[in-house]
Amino acid sequence: MPATKHTARKRFGQNFLTDARIVDRIIATIAPKKNDNLLEIGPGKGAMTLPLLEELNQLHVIEIDTDLIALLQSFGKENLIIHQGDALKFDVSKLPAPLRVVGNLPYNISSPILFHLLNNREYIQDMIFMLQKEVVERMVASNGNKTYGRLSVMIQAFFEVEMIFVVPPESFEPAPKVDSAIVYLKPLEKNLIDDITVFEKIVKASFAQRRKTLRNCLKSLLTQEQTSIDLSQRAEMLSVNEFITLTSDYEKQH
Repeated sequence: MPATKHTARKRFGQNFLTDARIVDRIIATIAPKKNDNLLEIGPGKGAMTLPLLEELNQLHVIEIDTDLIALLQSFGKENLIIHQGDALKFDVSKLPAPLRVVGNLPYNISSPILFHLLNNREYIQDMIFMLQKEVVERMVASNGNKTYGRLSVMIQAFFEVEMIFVVPPESFEPAPKVDSAIVYLKPLEKNLIDDITVFEKIVKASFAQRRKTLRNCLKSLLTQEQTSIDLSQRAEMLSVNEFITLTSDYEKQH
Protein backbone atom coordinates (compact mmCIF):
# COMPACT_ATOMS: atom_id res chain seq x y z
CA MET A 1 0.00 0.00 0.00
CA PRO A 2 1.64 3.29 -1.00
CA ALA A 3 2.42 5.51 1.99
CA THR A 4 0.34 8.43 0.68
CA LYS A 5 -2.79 6.27 0.59
CA HIS A 6 -2.68 5.69 4.32
CA THR A 7 -6.10 4.84 5.75
CA ALA A 8 -6.87 6.15 9.23
CA ARG A 9 -6.71 3.36 11.79
CA LYS A 10 -9.40 3.08 14.41
CA ARG A 11 -7.16 1.40 16.96
CA PHE A 12 -4.81 4.41 16.92
CA GLY A 13 -7.74 6.87 17.01
CA GLN A 14 -6.48 8.51 13.82
CA ASN A 15 -8.20 11.59 12.37
CA PHE A 16 -5.95 13.52 10.02
CA LEU A 17 -6.02 17.30 9.91
CA THR A 18 -6.51 18.41 6.30
CA ASP A 19 -7.60 22.07 6.61
CA ALA A 20 -4.67 24.34 5.65
CA ARG A 21 -6.18 27.44 7.31
CA ILE A 22 -6.52 25.59 10.62
CA VAL A 23 -2.93 24.34 10.29
CA ASP A 24 -1.78 27.96 9.77
CA ARG A 25 -3.66 29.08 12.89
CA ILE A 26 -2.12 26.30 14.97
CA ILE A 27 1.39 27.12 13.75
CA ALA A 28 0.75 30.81 14.56
CA THR A 29 -0.38 29.77 18.07
CA ILE A 30 2.77 27.66 18.56
CA ALA A 31 4.90 30.53 17.16
CA PRO A 32 7.99 28.28 16.79
CA LYS A 33 11.44 29.84 17.03
CA LYS A 34 14.48 28.34 15.28
CA ASN A 35 16.12 27.00 18.44
CA ASP A 36 12.99 25.69 20.17
CA ASN A 37 13.16 22.09 21.40
CA LEU A 38 9.91 20.83 19.98
CA LEU A 39 8.29 17.40 20.27
CA GLU A 40 5.26 16.58 18.15
CA ILE A 41 3.12 13.69 19.38
CA GLY A 42 1.38 11.72 16.62
CA PRO A 43 2.50 13.65 13.52
CA GLY A 44 0.21 11.57 11.30
CA LYS A 45 0.67 12.50 7.64
CA GLY A 46 2.69 15.58 8.56
CA ALA A 47 0.05 18.35 8.29
CA MET A 48 1.72 20.24 11.15
CA THR A 49 5.11 18.54 10.84
CA LEU A 50 6.04 20.01 7.46
CA PRO A 51 5.30 23.67 8.32
CA LEU A 52 7.09 23.21 11.68
CA LEU A 53 10.16 21.82 9.92
CA GLU A 54 10.34 25.04 7.87
CA GLU A 55 10.65 27.05 11.10
CA LEU A 56 12.87 24.87 13.27
CA ASN A 57 16.48 23.72 13.32
CA GLN A 58 15.27 20.37 14.63
CA LEU A 59 11.93 18.67 15.29
CA HIS A 60 11.41 15.49 17.30
CA VAL A 61 8.27 13.47 16.55
CA ILE A 62 6.86 10.36 18.17
CA GLU A 63 4.69 8.05 16.06
CA ILE A 64 3.42 4.53 16.76
CA ASP A 65 2.21 3.63 13.24
CA THR A 66 4.99 2.15 11.07
CA ASP A 67 3.22 3.07 7.78
CA LEU A 68 3.17 6.70 8.84
CA ILE A 69 6.82 6.53 9.87
CA ALA A 70 7.65 5.40 6.30
CA LEU A 71 5.66 8.38 5.00
CA LEU A 72 7.48 10.80 7.33
CA GLN A 73 10.84 9.34 6.31
CA SER A 74 9.91 9.83 2.65
CA PHE A 75 9.91 13.63 3.23
CA GLY A 76 13.72 13.36 3.36
CA LYS A 77 14.02 16.14 5.97
CA GLU A 78 17.35 16.16 7.78
CA ASN A 79 16.00 18.20 10.70
CA LEU A 80 13.27 15.64 11.43
CA ILE A 81 14.08 13.13 14.19
CA ILE A 82 11.57 10.28 14.34
CA HIS A 83 11.01 8.21 17.47
CA GLN A 84 8.93 5.12 16.90
CA GLY A 85 6.79 4.07 19.81
CA ASP A 86 3.99 4.80 22.21
CA ALA A 87 3.72 8.38 23.51
CA LEU A 88 2.46 6.98 26.83
CA LYS A 89 5.76 5.19 27.39
CA PHE A 90 8.05 7.80 25.87
CA ASP A 91 10.76 9.19 28.15
CA VAL A 92 10.71 12.94 27.49
CA SER A 93 13.72 13.45 29.79
CA LYS A 94 15.90 12.04 26.96
CA LEU A 95 15.16 15.10 24.81
CA PRO A 96 16.75 18.55 25.15
CA ALA A 97 14.91 20.71 27.71
CA PRO A 98 12.97 22.91 28.16
CA LEU A 99 10.67 21.06 25.81
CA ARG A 100 7.69 22.43 23.90
CA VAL A 101 5.16 19.65 23.18
CA VAL A 102 2.54 19.88 20.44
CA GLY A 103 0.17 17.50 18.71
CA ASN A 104 -3.24 16.45 17.50
CA LEU A 105 -3.84 13.94 20.31
CA PRO A 106 -5.84 10.79 19.57
CA TYR A 107 -9.17 11.09 21.37
CA ASN A 108 -8.98 7.63 22.90
CA ILE A 109 -5.76 8.30 24.84
CA SER A 110 -5.76 12.07 25.38
CA SER A 111 -6.23 11.94 29.18
CA PRO A 112 -3.49 9.32 29.80
CA ILE A 113 -1.07 11.36 27.63
CA LEU A 114 -1.90 14.53 29.59
CA PHE A 115 -1.23 12.72 32.88
CA HIS A 116 2.02 11.25 31.54
CA LEU A 117 3.21 14.75 30.61
CA LEU A 118 1.94 16.16 33.90
CA ASN A 119 4.31 13.77 35.67
CA ASN A 120 7.17 15.03 33.46
CA ARG A 121 6.30 18.72 33.66
CA GLU A 122 9.73 19.75 35.01
CA TYR A 123 11.12 19.19 31.49
CA ILE A 124 8.33 21.13 29.78
CA GLN A 125 8.16 24.79 28.76
CA ASP A 126 4.65 24.67 27.34
CA MET A 127 2.21 22.44 25.41
CA ILE A 128 -0.24 23.13 22.60
CA PHE A 129 -2.66 20.36 21.73
CA MET A 130 -5.67 19.69 19.63
CA LEU A 131 -8.16 17.69 21.66
CA GLN A 132 -11.84 16.90 21.67
CA LYS A 133 -13.58 20.18 22.51
CA GLU A 134 -15.43 18.52 25.37
CA VAL A 135 -12.11 17.47 26.96
CA VAL A 136 -10.73 21.03 26.66
CA GLU A 137 -13.95 22.40 28.20
CA ARG A 138 -13.40 20.08 31.16
CA MET A 139 -9.75 21.17 31.45
CA VAL A 140 -10.61 24.88 31.63
CA ALA A 141 -13.87 24.61 33.66
CA SER A 142 -14.13 26.53 36.91
CA ASN A 143 -15.67 25.22 40.11
CA GLY A 144 -19.45 25.34 40.35
CA ASN A 145 -19.65 24.39 36.67
CA LYS A 146 -21.20 21.10 35.51
CA THR A 147 -18.13 20.23 33.42
CA TYR A 148 -15.74 20.86 36.34
CA GLY A 149 -14.29 17.58 37.56
CA ARG A 150 -11.21 15.52 38.25
CA LEU A 151 -9.49 16.51 34.99
CA SER A 152 -10.12 20.25 35.63
CA VAL A 153 -8.57 20.06 39.10
CA MET A 154 -5.61 17.88 38.13
CA ILE A 155 -4.69 20.09 35.17
CA GLN A 156 -5.27 23.49 36.83
CA ALA A 157 -3.27 22.51 39.93
CA PHE A 158 -0.16 22.25 37.76
CA PHE A 159 -0.74 24.36 34.62
CA GLU A 160 -2.07 27.63 33.35
CA VAL A 161 -4.64 26.42 30.81
CA GLU A 162 -6.49 28.26 28.05
CA MET A 163 -8.78 27.23 25.21
CA ILE A 164 -7.49 29.02 22.09
CA PHE A 165 -10.00 28.19 19.33
CA VAL A 166 -12.47 25.55 18.15
CA VAL A 167 -11.85 23.28 15.13
CA PRO A 168 -14.89 21.87 13.27
CA PRO A 169 -15.14 18.17 12.25
CA GLU A 170 -14.85 18.98 8.52
CA SER A 171 -11.22 20.04 9.07
CA PHE A 172 -10.33 16.33 9.40
CA GLU A 173 -10.24 13.20 7.33
CA PRO A 174 -12.14 11.13 8.38
CA ALA A 175 -14.36 13.75 10.04
CA PRO A 176 -14.85 12.97 13.73
CA LYS A 177 -18.37 13.19 15.16
CA VAL A 178 -17.41 16.03 17.50
CA ASP A 179 -15.77 19.45 17.55
CA SER A 180 -12.11 19.75 18.51
CA ALA A 181 -10.30 22.62 20.18
CA ILE A 182 -6.78 23.95 20.59
CA VAL A 183 -5.58 24.20 24.18
CA TYR A 184 -2.51 25.96 25.58
CA LEU A 185 -0.84 24.64 28.75
CA LYS A 186 2.06 26.15 30.65
CA PRO A 187 3.46 24.68 33.89
CA LEU A 188 2.84 26.96 36.88
CA GLU A 189 5.92 28.81 38.16
CA LYS A 190 5.32 27.61 41.70
CA ASN A 191 4.66 23.98 42.47
CA LEU A 192 1.88 23.91 45.08
CA ILE A 193 1.77 20.15 45.59
CA ASP A 194 4.44 18.00 47.26
CA ASP A 195 3.04 14.58 46.53
CA ILE A 196 1.09 14.26 43.30
CA THR A 197 -0.02 10.70 44.18
CA VAL A 198 -1.74 11.81 47.39
CA PHE A 199 -3.32 14.80 45.64
CA GLU A 200 -4.64 12.56 42.87
CA LYS A 201 -6.04 10.13 45.47
CA ILE A 202 -7.99 12.92 47.24
CA VAL A 203 -9.27 14.44 43.97
CA LYS A 204 -10.28 11.05 42.58
CA ALA A 205 -12.14 10.06 45.76
CA SER A 206 -13.87 13.46 45.93
CA PHE A 207 -15.33 13.10 42.43
CA ALA A 208 -15.97 9.34 42.59
CA GLN A 209 -19.68 9.89 43.37
CA ARG A 210 -20.54 13.32 42.08
CA ARG A 211 -24.00 13.46 43.66
CA LYS A 212 -22.70 12.79 47.15
CA THR A 213 -21.16 15.25 49.58
CA LEU A 214 -17.45 15.28 50.31
CA ARG A 215 -18.23 13.91 53.77
CA ASN A 216 -19.53 10.75 52.09
CA CYS A 217 -16.89 10.56 49.38
CA LEU A 218 -13.97 11.09 51.74
CA LYS A 219 -15.28 9.25 54.81
CA SER A 220 -12.45 6.70 54.78
CA LEU A 221 -9.86 9.47 54.36
CA LEU A 222 -10.89 12.60 56.31
CA THR A 223 -13.43 13.69 58.92
CA GLN A 224 -14.80 17.22 59.32
CA GLU A 225 -12.73 17.65 62.50
CA GLN A 226 -9.54 17.11 60.51
CA THR A 227 -10.08 19.82 57.88
CA SER A 228 -11.09 23.47 57.57
CA ILE A 229 -12.94 22.72 54.30
CA ASP A 230 -16.71 22.34 54.66
CA LEU A 231 -17.37 18.69 53.78
CA SER A 232 -21.12 19.16 53.41
CA GLN A 233 -20.42 20.48 49.88
CA ARG A 234 -20.11 18.48 46.69
CA ALA A 235 -16.71 18.20 45.05
CA GLU A 236 -17.59 20.47 42.11
CA MET A 237 -18.02 23.45 44.48
CA LEU A 238 -14.39 23.38 45.64
CA SER A 239 -11.68 25.51 44.05
CA VAL A 240 -8.33 23.97 43.10
CA ASN A 241 -6.75 25.66 46.13
CA GLU A 242 -9.33 24.07 48.40
CA PHE A 243 -8.38 20.64 47.04
CA ILE A 244 -4.76 21.48 47.83
CA THR A 245 -5.85 22.38 51.41
CA LEU A 246 -7.80 19.11 51.68
CA THR A 247 -4.71 17.21 50.61
CA SER A 248 -2.43 18.89 53.14
CA ASP A 249 -5.06 18.34 55.89
CA TYR A 250 -5.10 14.65 54.92
CA GLU A 251 -1.27 14.51 54.95
CA LYS A 252 -1.20 15.93 58.50
CA GLN A 253 -3.10 12.85 59.68
CA HIS A 254 -0.62 10.41 58.13
